[in-house]
Amino acid sequence: MMKRRLGALFGAAIVTSASYHAQSKPAPVRAASAPQRASVRVGDPASNEWPTYGHDPGGMRFSPVTQITPANVSQLNVAWVYHMKPPEAAAVPAETGAGAQAQGRGRGRGGSGLAGSETTPIVADGVMYLSTPYNRVVALDPTTGKELWVFRLPAGSPSTRGVEYWPGDAQTPPQIVFGSSNGRLFSLDAKSGKPNEAFGDKGIVDLNTPEILQGLPGNNPLTSPPIVYRNLIITGGRTQENPPRGPAGDVRAWDVHTGKLVWTFRTVPRLGEKYNDTWAGESWKNRTGVNVWGFMTVDVQRGIVYMPLGAPSVDQYGGDRPGDNLFGTSLVAADANTGKYLWHFQVVHHDIWDADLAGAPALIDVKRSGRTIPAVAVINKGGLLFLLDRVSGKPIYGVEERPVPQSEVPLERTAKTQPFPLKPAPLSRMTMTMADIATVTPELEAACRKLIEGVQIGGPYLPVSYNRLRVQFPGNHGGVNWGGTSFNPQLGYLFANTNEMGQLSGLKDRDPKATGPAQAAGVGNRVDPNGPYQGIPGGGRFKDATSNMMCQQPPWGQLTAVNVNTGEFAWRVPLGVTDSLPPEKQNTGRPGNGGTIATAGGLVFVGATDDARFRAFDAKTGKELWTVKLGGAAQATPSTYLGKDGKQYVVITSTGGGFFDAPLTDDSVMAFALPGPK
Repeated sequence: MMKRRLGALFGAAIVTSASYHAQSKPAPVRAASAPQRASVRVGDPASNEWPTYGHDPGGMRFSPVTQITPANVSQLNVAWVYHMKPPEAAAVPAETGAGAQAQGRGRGRGGSGLAGSETTPIVADGVMYLSTPYNRVVALDPTTGKELWVFRLPAGSPSTRGVEYWPGDAQTPPQIVFGSSNGRLFSLDAKSGKPNEAFGDKGIVDLNTPEILQGLPGNNPLTSPPIVYRNLIITGGRTQENPPRGPAGDVRAWDVHTGKLVWTFRTVPRLGEKYNDTWAGESWKNRTGVNVWGFMTVDVQRGIVYMPLGAPSVDQYGGDRPGDNLFGTSLVAADANTGKYLWHFQVVHHDIWDADLAGAPALIDVKRSGRTIPAVAVINKGGLLFLLDRVSGKPIYGVEERPVPQSEVPLERTAKTQPFPLKPAPLSRMTMTMADIATVTPELEAACRKLIEGVQIGGPYLPVSYNRLRVQFPGNHGGVNWGGTSFNPQLGYLFANTNEMGQLSGLKDRDPKATGPAQAAGVGNRVDPNGPYQGIPGGGRFKDATSNMMCQQPPWGQLTAVNVNTGEFAWRVPLGVTDSLPPEKQNTGRPGNGGTIATAGGLVFVGATDDARFRAFDAKTGKELWTVKLGGAAQATPSTYLGKDGKQYVVITSTGGGFFDAPLTDDSVMAFALPGPK
């Protein structure tokens, strides 16, 4: 393992951290001068609409609308339903197989290959915009759900988690921008849905450029919406899980008027560039992964873009890439105008746990010791929440490097330590012992004890085992996946829904006489098809397949509020129920996808769980106040807004499908509102 650069003294404690680093003489970050129209309208946290995925470019996912409160939320009724499946659906099937898998899985993560939507509807200038799994982007009346226009993609599907709005300027009218499963970037007139003829090739930019493909087969689709800053569209991209050589995971910015490339940030430093030495030999060369497949955020005032990066490929074996592998599984801050590096914080060194930073880095304020600190909250799939100064990257509550178990795979070289925040505590289970075996029912306990026979347990950061299986907690889905966090600035509470589900995996030597690619075994066992190892049979989720119940004691899903001003949990409750259990045992929590939103009315709304519920909680106490059963699992993040009729609406997408193979029983966007006039 290469020697890491030492950090400084952070917080009140004396802490050694090798994760954080800023350039020695940081270049000044240009504040946006006279803000353009885009900065003013889309960047306004006080908007009563929902003009971007995170409500504001800083990703707080907080609405100032107060009409729905803890006192009246139980009165919410269905206001309208929009079915995404078009009338001609028999001729226009939802994307399935490899295409849908690409859409649902981010960079290969977060989906089962089933067609399902994770879209968050956005609302801007009185119109709702969303992507669908039926090759279409649509505009709706947000008070009725009526279609205003439909754009059918010529090929591929639009990004599964939604679209982005740009409010226009004197040169170009308002636009809807989004990516697709075949690596294209689209710009549509927000009023008509027609492609912008001046953007790229008649409204389309090909993201699969030679610089990205690196002379190798592959594709660079967008599964999450891009982020708009001033007149720039900033994009990440999905890359492959394996083989390890393929398209680059670089972040790029495009001119919103013309589609021309403005800047590129290389996520794997090349020869001669800073931090290239964190990749031994030529292991950096043509490396794929290290990409933003989730969401970026922007500090509009300071002109900083925050890029949450994923693990290098392949992400469960790194013997071919000794070193810390920057900027793998790191938060990187860059000048949003130029793409110039400012600082980074590596959350996992030499990641072999698929512990991506997928959720949007939330730009929040932390009040501590009589001062207000502009902060960025970043959480990885391991469930560790780091609160950093968003200007310098320094941890607010301190971080320490702790020894972790070392790999027994002969050619693997894991990091000797990993960074842990001193506050808050981990949001997800990171260890497993025999005392943790589920005893919810006798049948479940028996099945789980059989499943764990001969399996390595322990943690945190238990490496993939050799010639046997191990249980990793959290599993490679997380923890916290792309659903990320929301924030109530009035309370100072950050909300996160977490999965509590382990992952079985292991490696063994590949038979030297074997022909063809090395075989993975079980969900999440990813190996280099040309490498020295292959997966051990029996890998997969740490659960009883018959009952679909997890093999460790509940809760199996939780909702947590963190008081960012103290670093402590304000409250945490189980999230989700297991319907197959007796009523007195059902409150187990459930895993899922999607995230929370918070409102000034004092509520937290969340779908996400695989029990097909949509819920509202009291933001102060965590008390569940309202629950509705949907037609399918709502594995998406909701949004809320004030309609032209004066009513507050809350909308959620429910399609089933997604990561946990829930039945595809619905394809709806459902809006809820209080009864009667305003």
